[in-house]
Amino acid sequence: MIGYTCVGTNDLDKAVAFYSDLLGVLGAKVFFKSDRGVGWGTAPDQPMFSVMKPFDGKSASVGNGAMVALSAANPEQVQALHAKALALGGQDEGQPGARGSNFYGAYFRDLDGNKLAAFCMVKG
Repeated sequence: MIGYTCVGTNDLDKAVAFYSDLLGVLGAKVFFKSDRGVGWGTAPDQPMFSVMKPFDGKSASVGNGAMVALSAANPEQVQALHAKALALGGQDEGQPGARGSNFYGAYFRDLDGNKLAAFCMVKG
């Protein structure tokens, strides 16, 4: 159902470096690039993640209550994504761990303050 997600940035070069390293943990590669943004994906028929300078030319801002969740293969990959985000200058918003009987997740913010989650489903 999700075709792609997009978060805003005020520093495209920094955001591209952050997400290229971070999404590399999932095996994602650049699928499109323009002067306003970049999009990554794992396959042409899978959802894409993008970061863009706002079309209206105004400053990007974070949405209160908005979050993008990155699907991981297992708890180890959730941990790797969280650790990579923090190593790249992201901010911790919730350490990796079980959240309910079948959900394993971690939360962080990117360099622009956008909130993301990494998660996987596990057997209870």
